[in-house]
Amino acid sequence: MSEELQVRVHGPAGLPTLIYFPGLHGDWTLISSFRAAVAGRARFVEITYPRTVDWSLADYAAAVEAGLLKHGIEHGWVLAESFGSQVAWALLGRIAGGPNEAPLGVPGGANADASAGRFRADGLVLAGGFVRYPVMWLLRLGRAVCGGISLRWITGILVTYAKYARFRHRHAPETLANISEFIARRTETDRRAMEHRLRLITSYDPRPTARQTTLPVYWLTGALDPIVPWPSIRPWLKRHCPGYRDGRVIWRADHNVLSTEPRAAAAVILDWMATP
Repeated sequence: MSEELQVRVHGPAGLPTLIYFPGLHGDWTLISSFRAAVAGRARFVEITYPRTVDWSLADYAAAVEAGLLKHGIEHGWVLAESFGSQVAWALLGRIAGGPNEAPLGVPGGANADASAGRFRADGLVLAGGFVRYPVMWLLRLGRAVCGGISLRWITGILVTYAKYARFRHRHAPETLANISEFIARRTETDRRAMEHRLRLITSYDPRPTARQTTLPVYWLTGALDPIVPWPSIRPWLKRHCPGYRDGRVIWRADHNVLSTEPRAAAAVILDWMATP
């Protein structure tokens, strides 16, 4: 299970497709309340990454595209949470074929032709996501903590988290019901995979891709976010990303805006997907 990327599809093909790229934890265990909130209005696709310490972001992007095409998903909106935003930019860069190809979203560009055996992104929503991570010292601190923590400490943290989750996910009962699965997946192998993902963020700069992206790009975050300091992200997107359309801060949510305020987040995202 840790060696393969997994894809789950919920809902009929006739609905607009929304594809969830998870954050640092790498799986779908915290997204169930958001999935319930979009049920009947979107075909929701969930991805779980393998627990690899070898993949580059280009490898992530290639595996995601192959997984989607294997399930017959040739186009859809990408919902990229936190670390998932880096996978999303890598996928958009892959679709475009590099910085010398036609701009993303432009008719005739490489991402406009699903018949060529490529996935086509209809739009991108960054949920607690970013382009280049804005505070590198904070990222290096996260890597040091993740790399130095022992399994014993992880167990203690998870016991505390299980208690806190009753409050944190009080507006997300479906997610709360899956907290035991979320905790069970946090193993030593999982910790090493998360440390590797932090290392990938440190060395990755997707700003060249964002600067040529013309498909619709939206940004969503929770106000209480110590993990991705967000005040500089929306101004950068406004100035430099030609596809940027709108952004929203949900004041009662935290970094995991999709799981802490799933219904509010779903309402905003579904509205964006329906915007001409």
